[in-house]
Amino acid sequence: MQEKIYSIITGSGRYIPTQRITNTDFLNHTFYEADGKRITRSTEEIIQKFSEITGILERRYVTDDLVASDIGYLAALDALNSSQTDGETLDYIIVAHNFGDVRAGNRRSDLVPALASRVKMKLEIKNPDTVCYDLPFGCAGWLQGVIQADFYIKSGMAKKVMVIGAETLSRICDPHDRDSMIYADGAGAVILEATHSEKPVGILAHQSQTNAGEYTYVLKMEPSYNPDYKGDDLFLKMRGRTLYEHALKAVPAVVKASLEKANIPITDVNKVFIHQANTKMDEAILKRLFEAYDVPTPEDVMPMSISWLGNSSVATVPTLYDLVSKGDMPEHQLTKGSVIVFAAVGAGVNINSVVYRIPE
Repeated sequence: MQEKIYSIITGSGRYIPTQRITNTDFLNHTFYEADGKRITRSTEEIIQKFSEITGILERRYVTDDLVASDIGYLAALDALNSSQTDGETLDYIIVAHNFGDVRAGNRRSDLVPALASRVKMKLEIKNPDTVCYDLPFGCAGWLQGVIQADFYIKSGMAKKVMVIGAETLSRICDPHDRDSMIYADGAGAVILEATHSEKPVGILAHQSQTNAGEYTYVLKMEPSYNPDYKGDDLFLKMRGRTLYEHALKAVPAVVKASLEKANIPITDVNKVFIHQANTKMDEAILKRLFEAYDVPTPEDVMPMSISWLGNSSVATVPTLYDLVSKGDMPEHQLTKGSVIVFAAVGAGVNINSVVYRIPE
């Protein structure tokens, strides 16, 4: 059998912010509907209902001295150190994010230079052939970066690529919108390398979609729901029900398409690492996926971190992978030969899926 080039993960890292924000920290918030009318239910009731739907009990926020490129750097450094990789050997650094560096007290996005260039500088990588760029693709951005890295590697354009997801959603969420309790901060990174193998390993297949049209603005930037809010700040807004209903149909179909490309039956899938959007949605997506194959949904196939880390957008999947791969979620084990599905959905509406086999 002839050897082929495959992309394998040889390192991973994460940065989990130090500020732990529990649901009770929102008790002093006043929440409004999208039409500017104050919600009549008590804040305690709002928080209770929120917890039941999302499964989120707490989340992490960065301290005032940090921005997205800082925590992206810390995740990248963890990936390099834990895998003993020389940063000078990287061909690309791709940083997925959606808002750039947003500083405490200033909600304006800072996007120049690219966050990837800032990470390279902080890592003190001197190699000019380490090419850096950013990737905005909604919450599916990190996984899209992995897909792009796979294209580079399989085409022979790269041997080693770092893909980082970093976001500080706490800086762009409306304190008067109950959806603000969903959002969190964090960063995760992986290193992908080329390997030659006769047997299919690493990234086996992937599938991406952009569902624009009527779904283009299910996530967008708008003023505060509080009509008396002072200032012209824009905040992340979400049509949650519309996104939920669409994701429930579209995400399983994208995952199924990637599995069919890889010629992998659903019964061979050991773990599903899905974007930590909210517990109810992720569990419904998983159920729909296995129903499409007329197969019972396994109980231990989907690791979840959203209950204590919240939704940190592009950082959720790489952080979750790093936690599991390093044994920090002992109830979930990755073994040689295991098949993993990565999946994500976010603004755009962008959806993607990657099928990955751990090398033996």
